Amino acid sequence: MNDTPARLLTLLSLLQTPREWPGSELAARLEVSARTIRRDIERLRVLGYPVEASLGAEGGYRLVAGAAMPPLLLDDEEAVAIAVGLRAGAGHAIEGVEEASVRALAKLEQVLPARLRHRVGALQSATVALTRGDGPSVDPRTLTTMAGAVAGPERLRFAYRARDGVGTRRLVEPYRLVSTGIRWYLVAYDLEREDWRTFRVDRVSEPFATGARFVPRELPMEAAAFVRRGLRGGETYPVEVSFAAPPQELPGWLRESAVAEGEGSRVCFESGDAPEWVAARLALTGVPFTVHGPESLVRSARTLAGRLAAGAGTGTAAAGTGGPDGDGAGRA
Repeated sequence: MNDTPARLLTLLSLLQTPREWPGSELAARLEVSARTIRRDIERLRVLGYPVEASLGAEGGYRLVAGAAMPPLLLDDEEAVAIAVGLRAGAGHAIEGVEEASVRALAKLEQVLPARLRHRVGALQSATVALTRGDGPSVDPRTLTTMAGAVAGPERLRFAYRARDGVGTRRLVEPYRLVSTGIRWYLVAYDLEREDWRTFRVDRVSEPFATGARFVPRELPMEAAAFVRRGLRGGETYPVEVSFAAPPQELPGWLRESAVAEGEGSRVCFESGDAPEWVAARLALTGVPFTVHGPESLVRSARTLAGRLAAGAGTGTAAAGTGGPDGDGAGRA
C-alpha cells in the first residue's frame, strides 16, 4: 500500500480495536516493511494518537487512552453523548443496533481519556432506560470485550449459565456477535467441546480476552443463519401476517420484510422462535394484525388474546375468530 494517507487510516483503524498488534502482523496486513510501520506509528503520534509500544519478541503496538482526546473530530460532549447512546442501545439489544455499533463502542471506549470515561459511567449509572421489556438486558462491557476478542482475534474465557441454570466455564475462539433485535448471541468455536456453539450473551459473565491469538476457522454457514438454526434445534418456519398500517409505521424488525398491501402491509419472514413468543412480539407492536400462517402461530395468537381479555375482565376474546381471509387474527 503505497498511498501514505490511506495506509495511515487503515493502520489507525486496526489500532483502534482493543488488542496489541505485532509490528510484523501490521506490516503483513498493509503489505509494507516493518521500518515503514515504525515510521507510520511515529506519524500517528505526531498527530496526537497515543500509540504505545511494548518490547520483546512478542511485543507490538496498541492505542491507549490518552490525557486528551486524539483528533477524532469529536468534542468532549459529542464523545460522551455517542458513548452513552451506544452503551444504552447495545445493553438493551434495541432493533437496528448491530455488530457495527458494538465495534464502534469498543473503539470509542479504547481511546476515551479517564475524565471522559468517568463522565460516561456516571451518566449511565444515574439514568434508567424505558425499554419495551421484551428482551433481556446485556452489560455493554461484555459486548465490547467480546467484540474486541472477535476483532483480535483472541481466545475468550467466560462463565456461562445454561437454560437449566447449570454454570460452566468456557474457552472459545469467538467468531461473530449476532443481534436478533431482542437478544445478542456469540457464535464461537468451543475448544473443549471441539465444535461450534451459540451462546446467549445475557447468560455470559466474567468475560476476558486471554491474549492468545488464533487463526479463525471457517464456519460452515453465515453466522446469522447458524444462530437462527440453533433457536429451534435447526428448524425454522415461515410466518405470514397482515398489518393495518403501511410498512414505514412498523417496527424495524418487521419493516424490512413488509410489502405495502392496500392501506396496510403484508409481512413474510422466517422465525426460529416459539410461536407464543412471536405472537407476543406481534401484539407489542400496537398495530392491529391478522395472522395467515402457520396454524401454530394462529393458535398462539388466539390463546394470547384470550388471556389478555380474561386478565382485563372482558370475558372471552373476540380476537382470533378470523380475519378477512378466514385466518386467525390477533388484535392488541
